[in-house]
Amino acid sequence: MLGLVARGWLALWRFKNVEAPSPIPDRCVMIAAPHTSNWDFPLTLALAKVNGVHISWLGKTELFRGPMGPIMRRLGGIAVQRDAAGTMVDDLAAEFAKRDTFCLVVPVEGTRSRSEYWKSGFYRIARKADVPIVFAFVDGTTRTGGFGPALTPTGVVVADMDHVRAFYAGKEGLRRGRTSVPRLRDEERSVPA
Repeated sequence: MLGLVARGWLALWRFKNVEAPSPIPDRCVMIAAPHTSNWDFPLTLALAKVNGVHISWLGKTELFRGPMGPIMRRLGGIAVQRDAAGTMVDDLAAEFAKRDTFCLVVPVEGTRSRSEYWKSGFYRIARKADVPIVFAFVDGTTRTGGFGPALTPTGVVVADMDHVRAFYAGKEGLRRGRTSVPRLRDEERSVPA
């Protein structure tokens, strides 16, 4: 039933699902980008459902209060207190060790507005948990979305991010002009002066 709803949602938005080039790993960190609108989230959920991928995602604690809490958890949500993020990477890496299946969507941009840097949590979690990073996307220009290749992070941040930049090049979010160039602050620190 939910698969039918997901297909209907994509049809309503006139979005086409792009088939993944390879099967989505059972355990991975997913980048969902570009993130330029609140509508990216339901489109990503629909794309995951259509592709048979059960995703878990991080959301601010406020989303899980009141009657929406059980719905958000049922949709795969994990509440995060943004002011207590100090142990989040370790906690989420430990969660991977407990599960055979865990596709964790991490909000890399951290905002729906254009930002200079992406948050590096997705990269650090993947490295610590020893899982690949899968590129998920919603492209408002072509009205397509889906899942791209998986990248096993090497620890060479600039080289790994070059793969990320190549995949997301030319992909625009639902709101044009808000798409950020994939770049981490860690890249500047890893390049010798």
